[in-house]
Amino acid sequence: MTKGSDLLVRALESEGVEYIFAIPGEENLDVLESLRSSSIKLVITRHEQAAGFMAATYGRLTGRAGVCLTTLGPGALNLTTSAAYADLGAMPMVMITGQKAIHTSRQAKFQIVDIVATMRPLTKMATQIVSAQSIPTLVRDAFRVAQQERPGPVHLELPEDVASDRATAQIIPPHPVELAVAPAVAIERAAAMITAAQRPLVMLGAAASRPQLAEPLSQFVRRLGIPFFNTQMGKGAVNAGSNLYMGTAALSERDWIHEAVDEADLIISIGHDTVEKPPFIMNENGPRVVHIGATPATVEQVYFPEAEIVGDVGASLAALAGRLEGKLPNAGALLGLREKILTKLAERSTEDRFPLTPQRIVHDVREAVPPDGIVTLDNGMYKIWFARNYRTSVANTLLLDNALATMGAGLPSAIAAALIHPERKVLAVCGDGGFMMNSQEMETAVRLGVNITVLILEDHAYGMIRWKQQADHFADFGLKFGNPDFVAYAKAYGAKGSRVGSVAEFLPTLKAALDGKGVHLVVVPVDYSENMRVLVEELPKRSDR
Repeated sequence: MTKGSDLLVRALESEGVEYIFAIPGEENLDVLESLRSSSIKLVITRHEQAAGFMAATYGRLTGRAGVCLTTLGPGALNLTTSAAYADLGAMPMVMITGQKAIHTSRQAKFQIVDIVATMRPLTKMATQIVSAQSIPTLVRDAFRVAQQERPGPVHLELPEDVASDRATAQIIPPHPVELAVAPAVAIERAAAMITAAQRPLVMLGAAASRPQLAEPLSQFVRRLGIPFFNTQMGKGAVNAGSNLYMGTAALSERDWIHEAVDEADLIISIGHDTVEKPPFIMNENGPRVVHIGATPATVEQVYFPEAEIVGDVGASLAALAGRLEGKLPNAGALLGLREKILTKLAERSTEDRFPLTPQRIVHDVREAVPPDGIVTLDNGMYKIWFARNYRTSVANTLLLDNALATMGAGLPSAIAAALIHPERKVLAVCGDGGFMMNSQEMETAVRLGVNITVLILEDHAYGMIRWKQQADHFADFGLKFGNPDFVAYAKAYGAKGSRVGSVAEFLPTLKAALDGKGVHLVVVPVDYSENMRVLVEELPKRSDR
């Protein structure tokens, strides 16, 4: 007979779990004891939301479900934002929460909230484990569901009496599951549309960034020679140093990349997920669209493809490339727009204004971060500028959230990235508002000994909402705040802190932080007046030309 918590930990080990991100409670004490002699590393965080963000980022970068653990009630409820983050972002994650004993109760309803019902609309599956005998089966099912397309979060609730109960259940080992291959007729239909296109364009969406697709996508683009652009979450799926890269759709319309979108007569949409803010708005006069994905298209008013290839994306792209390679005389028809688009994006990127413009910040970050370095963005106005201007040359090296678009995820995501890739440089870019939402995880980073740099863009306001307030002609009201001395704040945690006082200081300060060991925090003032000049005044005029 084996204790339930031991069965849980053995089942997690069988799934290849490396880390559990956690804030345990008394209902998890049996699980903690079982973890004490396990190969799984327990990472204690300072807030449950951060534990969930770390687990989700682990899933995003590896394709294997990240795991987080909390107690019942308030601890479990703090995972709800992380659950939505993983759900909308298609990140595989398994959340394990505690609960009071279910077979006998001595504390009535103290701290008891129906967490399973709370999690059900935020997850792919949510269930309570009611017997120790079922633990291995439910764990295997949780990982299978979390990792299969479309990936996402799964919730398991483990009551304390079930964790301490005993059973004879056997561990169920994982097995590979291959996606079905798209039907030949779908490949032929799409091939005929692409062959007939005069101005084809490839779009890479959020699902194109699955870790296993980096090489198949790169080969597809190289073999066909069709220029491509990406959505925000599809950024970095293919080498953006390629001479076929046209840009990123950080806005839904009127940006410079939309000159190519507007000229295209066919868009090959690979991995588009309509949870993202639309990269372009479809209408009856727009280009025809071919959807390629592991799952069928979600038809929306702004997205209604004419043909679909559904199945293993890598195999589908290889089959399509084999059918079309060398047979597309119009493949590069839109490449003439590339230089103009990229030149417009580079404007003012070396301007010496202080506080720094977003363009200059993105330019210098790209100079400082090596090609395989990982940049994790929190959520704020700078996210649009990084999406538009930051060039990637290695897959999954710019992690941003364009689905839930929650604040507070940048620093926890950087910690997870540094644990997964300790050999790489890792930079979290946060606004002062978003950073303070989970700034307590500075202690976690220092305690773990990870090497990360945290870049805070300081404007003393909730800048994105303040920009929208200005753009919509409301009075400037209610969105400003004060900040602590961030340098002193970093040092209080045992980290290093630096404040940038001029344009000339920024790049060397950032490089020194990235080259150093441990946790470094760099504060730079940002001038967001460019939000109005470019995004409100310049770009709308482009559509009137």
